[in-house]
Amino acid sequence: MTAARSSARTRPMGKVLSLFTGAGGLDVGLERAGLATVACMEVAADARAVLAANRPGWVMPGNGDVNTAAQYLTPRALGMKRGQLDLIAGGPPCQPFSKAAQWASTARSGMEDDRAKSVHGMLDLVEGFLPRALLVENVEGFLRGNGNASEVIDDGLAGINDRHGTSYRMVAKVVDAADYGVPQHRRRAIGIAYRDGAEVHLPEATHAGDPMRAWDVLWDLEEDEKPAATGQWAALLPSIPEGGNYLHLTARGDGEELFGWRTRYWSFLLKLAKDRPSWTLPASPGPSTGPFHWDNRPLSVREQMRLQTFPDEWSIDQPFRAGRRMVGNATPPLLAEVLGRTIVRDLELGGASARARLLSGAPSLLPERQPRVPRAVAPVPIPEAYQPHVGTKEAHPGEGVGPSPRRLATRG
Repeated sequence: MTAARSSARTRPMGKVLSLFTGAGGLDVGLERAGLATVACMEVAADARAVLAANRPGWVMPGNGDVNTAAQYLTPRALGMKRGQLDLIAGGPPCQPFSKAAQWASTARSGMEDDRAKSVHGMLDLVEGFLPRALLVENVEGFLRGNGNASEVIDDGLAGINDRHGTSYRMVAKVVDAADYGVPQHRRRAIGIAYRDGAEVHLPEATHAGDPMRAWDVLWDLEEDEKPAATGQWAALLPSIPEGGNYLHLTARGDGEELFGWRTRYWSFLLKLAKDRPSWTLPASPGPSTGPFHWDNRPLSVREQMRLQTFPDEWSIDQPFRAGRRMVGNATPPLLAEVLGRTIVRDLELGGASARARLLSGAPSLLPERQPRVPRAVAPVPIPEAYQPHVGTKEAHPGEGVGPSPRRLATRG
């Protein structure tokens, strides 16, 4: 049994108010780091059902809307005084800050998107509770790119400092979850601010040169219900090598020329490789969007949960599409545990001996590396049904010549 599937919990050494909780990925990891969730704010009914099923004792105040929560969610409502809460943690809705939002010509970007207004709701709760720490986790575009939220957060924290004599200052970094042992490349923006202005020690990468692999977490998982590939290109998956994508079937690949070079998105017909980390798991992929299992099918929800480092004790008993969306939107629990351990160490939460025991070993959600990875299965020739489409195809015209992101189109 791997560490990622251990059901052990640590004795609480701090209290956290969880915002935008979703399926609970951030909270599961913080719980393993000794931080107990005293309340969680989540608006989606299916996500609230998942939280209630897994942690019946977690309080879910009101309707879960962070935008208006400060009107009724006070320290007194949670049985504490202002300043007694150790941590507010969460990741505001990521869609306004995603790469898709940066490039799409029809979407509103960043802080101009109505969904981004929850950043202000988060800051209202910080002011209401004055926690010892604030932890924000989100997509890379949350802190970088067009319309990012960093200036709004910095200005909001500065205002809180002026009014209450605190010293919050967000220290932020973009990391790849795979560098911390998550068997998935997933670039995330993380930001931590301490109320007293103490130095933030962002965690150093532990697995940058030796990442965990998809096989390490999927090798022993036997699923009763395996999703079937759908769509017009589904039968092509056996013709894609493990770790490859549609580029294999272009003029510069090793297969027959069925597509133009770089004329599709990277995750088109993308397959996992047993000996490498997964690519980022999307929340709402199309029928041809990977990563797909090396067995030429979509990943099951449980397989995706393993790649995100959810412990097996955590259940998402929802229809496939809803479960996949929740897992794809979640913070990898192992990354959350690493961040939680950093906060526990920096703020010296809990007793010294208990804290030393917690921090002395590896994170509890770190998977176990398997000694042997099976050889990849070679791709097969493309099915006869696709043969009429084989032939010379026009390649992408080159960098700066194809479609441009919205921010370039709107200049001037």
